[in-house]
Amino acid sequence: MTTSLRDAARRFTGGALTAFLSPSTRLLGLGEPTHGVEAFLELRNEVFRHLVEHEGYRSIAIESDCLAALAVDAYVTDGTGTLDGVMSGGFSHGFGASPANRELIGWMRAYNQQRPPHERLRFYGFDGPLEMTGPAGPRPALTAPHHYLAAHLDLAWSRESLDELFGSDERWTNPAAMMDPTQSLGRTPEAKELRLVADDLRALLTAHAPHLTAATSPDEWWRADLHARTAAGLLRYHAGMADTAPTRIGTLMCLREAMMADNLDAIVGREARRGPTLAFAHNRHLQRDKSHMHFAGLPLQWWSAGAIIGTHLGDRYAFAATTFGARGSDVPPSDTLEGLLSTLPHARAVIDPARLAAALDRKLTPRLPADHTYFSLDPATTDQTDAIVFVKDI
Repeated sequence: MTTSLRDAARRFTGGALTAFLSPSTRLLGLGEPTHGVEAFLELRNEVFRHLVEHEGYRSIAIESDCLAALAVDAYVTDGTGTLDGVMSGGFSHGFGASPANRELIGWMRAYNQQRPPHERLRFYGFDGPLEMTGPAGPRPALTAPHHYLAAHLDLAWSRESLDELFGSDERWTNPAAMMDPTQSLGRTPEAKELRLVADDLRALLTAHAPHLTAATSPDEWWRADLHARTAAGLLRYHAGMADTAPTRIGTLMCLREAMMADNLDAIVGREARRGPTLAFAHNRHLQRDKSHMHFAGLPLQWWSAGAIIGTHLGDRYAFAATTFGARGSDVPPSDTLEGLLSTLPHARAVIDPARLAAALDRKLTPRLPADHTYFSLDPATTDQTDAIVFVKDI
């Protein structure tokens, strides 16, 4: 058993990880089992450097606000702004405070400084403008494509008419709406009208793309489309916030994953001629199997962004899940996947899921998380990963 398990594992390096991946991979999802642990972000940085220097990758997308990330991308590609500024304003979920994220952005900027534009690394966020307290208001996302289109087309809506529909921004971001659907504006007549406007603006962007890209640039068109896509997603999410059905929270999870998948799809399309993309997020956002959770006594199920984008990309999508052994007094039992992997000699290892399955002579039980921030890997679904990265002690 020990020899077979060791045959399934290698000491972790970027090259050891990519050896498990298909040469056709265009999007590599690298998951983390919990947020806020620098060891996983440092590992991601190491992987990304290897991918850039040896595998032709030219972009990274992380679980952060897709619109805020535009400022980070402008800094790493062209030096616009300052490192302090983009770390404080270019990330959501508090991720800008991470030293490893700061190291990543600094390294990307340094890498790009001596390279022509077509070789420069790009930075993306692929989450929506969503925080635990609720979604952002739709005004910034919707007015950006309106302004872009109004410079070239006659539109049916003026900026003043949109402002009347938006009303007060504070009403859209009322934190009470997160738990009380009656506090949400998402299904008011004004919100429904804005959803139609967002849909029509996106259609105009598509219909007039040849003229618009020639009059501006492909990059400006892409940013306008990103804003329009985000506006439509936000308005759908606000409508979900106003839902009074028991399935409300599950619906919101589905809508968020769909927004993430749409963003990843657009990123892969934009980067198609430049190279593959690394996507970094929680395992639950990138896994291929269905996600499960109990919330307020209700069983919830939803498909992740990785599962959704995987249906589009097929074998061009690869997923590497990350997990860990000990975290202080939280030591995994020996009958769990993490307990078994803790017997490996490597402080960090990459495991072949197929060889791991062949090495098992007993059924493993899922690890019970010590707190709500961590979701353990399900041993029954490891066959849906392309690789497992294991960190023995965090």
